Amino acid sequence: MNQMNCKNILSLIAFLGISIGAMSQDVNYMELGLTQNKSGNYADALRNFSLAIEKNAANPEPEAFYNRGFAKYNLKDFSGAIADFDKAIELKPTYFEAFIARGQSYSKKENHKIAIQDYNEAIRLNPLESTAYFSRGISKTKLENFRGGLSDFNKSLELYPEYAPSYASRGDCKIQLGDYKGALEDFNKAIEISPKRAGYLSGRAYSRMKLGDYSGAIKDYNESIKLSPDDADDWYYLGFCKTQLENFRGENGEKGALEDFSKSLEINPNKIASLYGRGFVKSKLGDHRGAIEDFTKATDAGNLENIKLVYSGKISKIQLDELRNGILDKTKMTEFTTEKSEVYFNRGIAKAKSGDPKQAIEDFNKAISLNPVYAEAFFMRAISKSNLGDQRSALQDCNNSIFLQAKYAEAYFLRGILKIALSDNSGCNDLSKSGELGYSGAYNVIKEVCN
Repeated sequence: MNQMNCKNILSLIAFLGISIGAMSQDVNYMELGLTQNKSGNYADALRNFSLAIEKNAANPEPEAFYNRGFAKYNLKDFSGAIADFDKAIELKPTYFEAFIARGQSYSKKENHKIAIQDYNEAIRLNPLESTAYFSRGISKTKLENFRGGLSDFNKSLELYPEYAPSYASRGDCKIQLGDYKGALEDFNKAIEISPKRAGYLSGRAYSRMKLGDYSGAIKDYNESIKLSPDDADDWYYLGFCKTQLENFRGENGEKGALEDFSKSLEINPNKIASLYGRGFVKSKLGDHRGAIEDFTKATDAGNLENIKLVYSGKISKIQLDELRNGILDKTKMTEFTTEKSEVYFNRGIAKAKSGDPKQAIEDFNKAISLNPVYAEAFFMRAISKSNLGDQRSALQDCNNSIFLQAKYAEAYFLRGILKIALSDNSGCNDLSKSGELGYSGAYNVIKEVCN
């Protein structure tokens, strides 16, 4: 009985063993892996592709390596993905999809030159594959070949006209090439296809900003921030646009530029442009100590990121102190590449307005040393020197300012006042010239001292 039972059990075990083995042979690991890849379950997909590769070791399938590489790519294992794509290409040299995928993996490792070689080969193998042109365009733009990128995005859209990322990427290229109107059209199309993408809204906002549509840009930045609230750049540019509309401090529950720059710095404390922007706004609001603090942090942190100040208005007061105190009112923040001389310049203005002309002069000196053709810095230094009673040195700074900027009405005005203070009647000629150039306040002085 016992012997019989043992034989039966052994027979059953043998039968089950064969059955389980047969079942394992029937499992389609490739199909399982593909299903898991599609659902985003990349870790399990990778294991099943590995089992498929192991199962077919004697007759390896390039698709198994390609799909395992795809899973590794999505798990951020780009080196491992490249190794699998290498094997897929070795097994199938015409595998253009593997060339594209390997190129994308190299791109993720910032090796764009090698990536472009893979995209070139993919295009040679299949000239009608839009993904290859799109991916090559991305790598070209990373290498700052914006015209080359533009050409590839054009081809990608010719082959696949409804692909929103191609419109957005072409828009980015057009921004780099200064075609803001064309960029706006591309971002409009990208948003039409995919309305809820923060990057597309941000790109359109930037295009509108560069075209001077600050209200439209603010609207888009607000929408972008709703979708992606932790983008320091968006908060910075939102604040920048508000400075152009002189919305420095928010009203009726809405944030102003000051709050936007502060939010940008909360997200990225090292964003120099936002420190500079906040300092600018604080100066506008009369918080000169706070402005000096932000400008100082900006100078200590390094170079600026595409910011400077420009003059855009006229001064209405004629007294020397009012000329000094009113100088900030004629500045606007604008977005151009500059050196950090602008930070020293603005800190000097803040120090001058807070009643410290000596410290202001030190900052103007630094600004001029960094940018020897900085006409505005010479002019502001002249004002501070005059406040300290150094009229002759101030006069020389006015001469330098006028030499650098021949139509600088305020510099002629100040030089005229200084000459008259030094008993040089040719100062009236400078006052007249200042009036001709558009500074109407000069005529009030002319009436008093030149007739």
